Formats: sequence, C-alpha cells, structure tokens
Amino acid sequence: MEPGKNATSADEDSSRVETTLLLLMSVDGKITSGESDNLDSDRDWKRIKGVKEGIHQYYEIEWSTATTSLSSGRIMGKIGINSRTETPEKDDRLTFFIVDRKPHLNENGVRYLAQWVGRLFIVTNNPSHPAFALESDYENINVIFYSEDIDFADLMRKMKQVYQIERLTIETGGTLNCVLLREGLIDHVMIIVAPLLVGGRNTSSLIDGPSLKTEEDLIQIRPLNLVRCEVLSDSYLLLRYDVINETVIDPVTC
Repeated sequence: MEPGKNATSADEDSSRVETTLLLLMSVDGKITSGESDNLDSDRDWKRIKGVKEGIHQYYEIEWSTATTSLSSGRIMGKIGINSRTETPEKDDRLTFFIVDRKPHLNENGVRYLAQWVGRLFIVTNNPSHPAFALESDYENINVIFYSEDIDFADLMRKMKQVYQIERLTIETGGTLNCVLLREGLIDHVMIIVAPLLVGGRNTSSLIDGPSLKTEEDLIQIRPLNLVRCEVLSDSYLLLRYDVINETVIDPVTC
C-alpha cells in the first residue's frame, strides 16, 4: 500500500457487501432532534410546520432502497419496537441486520422484528442477548456472535460470502457511522436534507465518534465524489456521493 493511503475501496474489495449510508439529515448535519433518547427525528420532524410536508419523500426513498439494511438496537428501541403488541404485516423482502451490544432490544422487540421481516440477523458480543433464546422458535432469526468487539469488516464479508447479500443500506447512528467510515466500509452516501436547523453540541450528527487530534489523523478523513444532486419538493434535497476510501494526504509545503 502506498504511503498516505488507507483502506481499499469497494471496487478493489469484492469480498464484501457494497454499502450505502442512507439517512435523513438537517441542514446543519443533525440526524435527530436532541441529545435525549426521548427526542427523535422520526417522530418530532413530522410535527414541525415547514418540515412535515415533505418528509414523506425520505420514507419513499428508504422503502425503494433499503430491502437489506443495517441498523442498531438503540434505534429500534427509540422507535418503540420493544413495546409493540400488534402483529406486524410480514414482508419477506426485508432483511435486517441489527447491531445490539447492550442489549437495547428485549425479547418482545426481537419477536416483533422476526414477525415483521423475512430474515433477521442480530449482531452482538453479549452472550446474554435475548435473541439466543428465540433462535429455536423462529427459523428466520440468526445470531452473529463475536466473543470480543464486533468485527465489522468480517461482518461485511460474511454478508456476501455466507448470506449471499450483494448490497446493504446502512441506517445507523452517528457513532456507528463513524466506526464504519473510519474502517473504509461505506461506499456510497445518500442523504435527504430536510429544511431545518437543529443545533446542539451534543446532538447526534451524520458522523460522530472521536474527534481527530493530530495531522496523522487526517488519513481518516474521507473525500466524496458527488454523483447526484436533486431538488425535491417542499425545500428538500437529495444528495448522493461515492466515498473515496483511499485517502491521499499531500505533504506540507512552505
């Protein structure tokens, strides 16, 4: 590998699934309404005049794009999966990979997801996750267990090589987005920009995680190549980029 370069791109690493980060974002880069779990863009932005009128476009794009998706137990918990009592309408087209270490999902939440989607993969390093007890009850539940920290590069390879998945839509929070970005595991970015400003130093953004501190850390920045920019209705924008996962840093010149 040449000096100043980082992880290989998806074109060079055909061993893993091709990934697209898909999220709804405010103009100032926020993906939720505040730092409390009681605040959530899915619920809150639908109530704001000037924003609610066009938010359906995000869900329409999501529905047409994300048949196989990666999310987190925390996000599932925030949208109320754990407390739902109704039987969901089954959609065998959907495959969910849910990263859940804590766990954020309880037994009811896992059951609800299994009844909803065609295939459910719980990715965890928690040996006490409730999904283990449900694997024998539901043929479509698979637990992918890591004894230490979750190896996302290995997970992306398993998706393609073991489960025959070619493309994956990533819909996770800012912290996990950062992990995947820094590991060179995001190939494309599709952002629907909502017409609002949220603010807040501790409010989650598209990419969170630890801040860069040294010049050596600049190698972790990912340049983007704009593929598509579309003006949607009601002041929304659709932006699509390819991620350049080989970061090249020029030397400092006087």
